Amino acid sequence: MPLYWDEKTLLLKTETSYGVDATPTGAANAILATDVRLSPMEGQDVDRALEMPWMGASGTIPTGLHAKLSFKVELKGSGTAGSAPAFGPVLKALGFAEVIAAGASVTYSRVSKNHSSATICLNIAGTLYKILGARGTGTLRVNAQGIVYLEAELTGLFVQPSSQALPTVTLGTQLSQFPQVATSANTPGFTVDATALVLRSLALNLGNTVSTRFLIGSESVIIEKISEMIDFTVEAVPLATLNPYALAAAGGLVPLSLVHGTGAGKICTLTVPRLQLQRPAGLEQQNRIVEWPLRGVPLPDSGNDQLTLAFT
Repeated sequence: MPLYWDEKTLLLKTETSYGVDATPTGAANAILATDVRLSPMEGQDVDRALEMPWMGASGTIPTGLHAKLSFKVELKGSGTAGSAPAFGPVLKALGFAEVIAAGASVTYSRVSKNHSSATICLNIAGTLYKILGARGTGTLRVNAQGIVYLEAELTGLFVQPSSQALPTVTLGTQLSQFPQVATSANTPGFTVDATALVLRSLALNLGNTVSTRFLIGSESVIIEKISEMIDFTVEAVPLATLNPYALAAAGGLVPLSLVHGTGAGKICTLTVPRLQLQRPAGLEQQNRIVEWPLRGVPLPDSGNDQLTLAFT
């Protein structure tokens, strides 16, 4: 009988020790995702290249085996201030540290070493694809009148797939709490250099360089470099209000802030204290109104403080 792609559960849990199965459960670690894509057995095929007295292939040996998984989750709070969103372990696997202020906020900031890793269990129609030691990169994407998503691309250690019944999952508010689409009412604040701007779209590329490191005695997936980039398109304003050309020419550093969501436990705030605006690429127009496609690089000051993502 065929296997149906829609019969799918995704579990993800932060590991205590790298590459050691964290044993995620459907009751506590289910992730409600969309656009799931899996490459279960990446690697290389080494040719034996045997010299034989006849023509023909000599076979290959698979090496450097690893798995890749990508998906999107709705960027929304847990619904309770001070309670981490269900996808918090995803952010940690993308190079963030999590700090919880009980009853108030959950803040994610960048870290440069000892990155968290995750155990992933993707079950498709009774086939379990387990990935250990997963780390990755991703993009936070905002489009006017659309759902705000965190797109994750995770790489981890290969585990032989096995037959296992679909687990029973608890999705709670991930399912019952509808996302707030990006509108004027639901996204009440976007500023650059303390100047309120009309926003069409924004994409924060986390810019993690993720590599497999397979040596004798140690196999791992590492984040070896971080270099974020933010692309955003806004309605143009008079240069006396904001001059991106002068800022780019001077290498000026300006703060950027985006607030999305309303209601306690449902607000997400992206804060970039020092954004270096890059050269504007050109001009665009929609409905005969001038728009600026802009981009900038979040720069650290004292280290690991180039951006924060806070849920309140």
